[in-house]
Amino acid sequence: MSSGSVVSVRGQIVVVEFLDEQPEIGDILHIENSPQDILEIISSDSHKRYFTIALRNANVFFRGAQIVNTHEGLKIPVGKELLGRLLNIFGEPQDNGQPLMSVEHRSVRKWQKSGIVIKKEILETGIKVIDVFAPLIKGGKMGLFGGAGVGKTMLLTEIMHNVIGRVGHDRYYSVFAGVGERSREGLELWLSLKNTGVMPYASLIYGQMGENPAVRFLSAYAGVSMAEYFRDVEKRDILFFIDNVYRFAQAGNELSVLTGSIPSEDGYQPTLESEMATFHERLHSTVDGMITSVEAIYVPADDLLDHGVQTIFPFLDSLLVLSRDVYQEGRTPAVDILASTSSALTPHFVGDHHYQVVIIARNILKRAQSLERIVSLVGENELSVEDQIVVKRARKLKNYLTQPFYTAEGQRGVKGVYVPVAEAVKDVNAIISGQYDSTPDDVFLYIGKMSDVVKQA
Repeated sequence: MSSGSVVSVRGQIVVVEFLDEQPEIGDILHIENSPQDILEIISSDSHKRYFTIALRNANVFFRGAQIVNTHEGLKIPVGKELLGRLLNIFGEPQDNGQPLMSVEHRSVRKWQKSGIVIKKEILETGIKVIDVFAPLIKGGKMGLFGGAGVGKTMLLTEIMHNVIGRVGHDRYYSVFAGVGERSREGLELWLSLKNTGVMPYASLIYGQMGENPAVRFLSAYAGVSMAEYFRDVEKRDILFFIDNVYRFAQAGNELSVLTGSIPSEDGYQPTLESEMATFHERLHSTVDGMITSVEAIYVPADDLLDHGVQTIFPFLDSLLVLSRDVYQEGRTPAVDILASTSSALTPHFVGDHHYQVVIIARNILKRAQSLERIVSLVGENELSVEDQIVVKRARKLKNYLTQPFYTAEGQRGVKGVYVPVAEAVKDVNAIISGQYDSTPDDVFLYIGKMSDVVKQA
């Protein structure tokens, strides 16, 4: 081990100097005789001086303090012992459970390189609007885009429940990385997974909003390290969830500002694109297992053109855009169908019938959207008969794509439903072909399959 000294302390940023053997970016340092008080090197200040950030309490560091370099990066516990547990990035349980004993540790930043495998298969979620209009690819990446309070976390939790808890716990494990989210939201997720029986197959790691930016930034990589272990060693398929990626980008920006880096023209850190690439490149599939990621992305001021949001788009296979207007109309999940899409929406992936149904449904929704202003001014009765049919079918279709969630049963008092993709496509086709033109619109709100409604009637 090599040693150095503290040159200055600026809040969470500690500048250190090494006169002899030089450290590497990412190395963990600690105060001599106090291994629990740790720093991580995040960039260089000059030839022998480095910016570090205190991962725990910064008040213990002072000018002249002796620092020891461990020559290792931050490590996170991995293994089956983590299933059903909630940790922070230091491997400390946050669920009032027993301490982890004799578990393997892996570096948070080190990429476990292995051969990449691409599979062309759809992962059914049981959520109608996703499976029909923005299918999730096994081993692919889905982004849930939306502003505050439109249901990103609820939708993400429902996907976890439906895939792990309902159909896949014998093959799938789940890893959830909470990056920069509120403590209340983290607690609600933990309780929801326990109540729905998913928690025994999931590992949770949190870097909450109140933590310093380095902890929030590293919690995303810590979650990836867990997923890599389950994929490579346990040879499992992994559902990786992160809530949310924008906070990951924001944490990197805070670190950049603290170390005096010159921002790019849009105000974000100059390394934003490379940080996003490094994170997403590790979420790949191999011959041993697949990592399917579902990423919640906060959209500041509901502006999808924000540069921090735009940098995430190139890495995703499926885009699900949540709309505040749809949410205010009382329809959940509040998905903007016309803005959502997936690279899997091709005849090769989903089949000719599914593809054609989506094309026709989108055309109806788009045409109805163009008629909305006319309807608001002169009323629906002033439209031509053909246009009235389009507007009514679009309204029925949007109502049908609402759905009660299992993870919201406690709030709504309505039992959740799981709808197979074949049934959902069949029902959408029946609506757009006019089979339910005489059925009132309200019948389609918050139902499962139409066949169940018909039987009850």
